[in-house]
Amino acid sequence: MTITLYGISNCDTVRKARRWLDDEGIDYRFHDFRQDGLEEALVKKWLSSQDWDKVINRRSTSWKALSVQERESMDAQKAAAAALASPTLIKRPVLESEGVLAFGFSESRYAALLK
Repeated sequence: MTITLYGISNCDTVRKARRWLDDEGIDYRFHDFRQDGLEEALVKKWLSSQDWDKVINRRSTSWKALSVQERESMDAQKAAAAALASPTLIKRPVLESEGVLAFGFSESRYAALLK
């Protein structure tokens, strides 16, 4: 099973997820949005499989930095453009594996998905 964990290295939640994966001995590849970039096709794939509000972190500083009009008119298409312009809008971490896509981190959810 190939697992990719997407996020940014200085995010506390991403660190927790990485620590959990390491402690469980689960192999994964880490993709840092800031260092490795973010492809439009990947963001669109995520948004086609989940509602935009599951992909975008509406509690983030990046979300709060958007104008009221941008936040109120958000849809999947606008979410893709916003996430590409500011990858920190994406709810982190993103765990992607064969048939598995999870946004955010929860030990119990990761355990259920990966064991």
